[in-house]
Amino acid sequence: MANLETPIEDALRRKLIDALSPSKLIVHNDSHLHAHHAAMRGNTSRETHFRLEITSSKFEGLRPAARHRLVYGLLTEEMQKEGGIHALQLRTKTEEEEAKEREKEQGGKADVGT
Repeated sequence: MANLETPIEDALRRKLIDALSPSKLIVHNDSHLHAHHAAMRGNTSRETHFRLEITSSKFEGLRPAARHRLVYGLLTEEMQKEGGIHALQLRTKTEEEEAKEREKEQGGKADVGT
């Protein structure tokens, strides 16, 4: 269900889900942290800065730069729109990379205190 206060976030979420079928998608809207910056003066949008964490099998065989280009391509409209996305931080992983990271974190916790 779309939120009238977050149309850009809703659009990017929908586009990423439709195109990438992610097993994990976390959207952080950090716009409020940057509203005071000089570049944001006069901008009425509350949706300018995002951090995305995306895990998708569609990233298999792609280097990080190619993954980022894929995501940027999906969000071209939102990035070019007046008052749209000003900054986009991406963390993209494959299913395998996500699993390895989880194993590493769990292994590290098991080693603590031994």
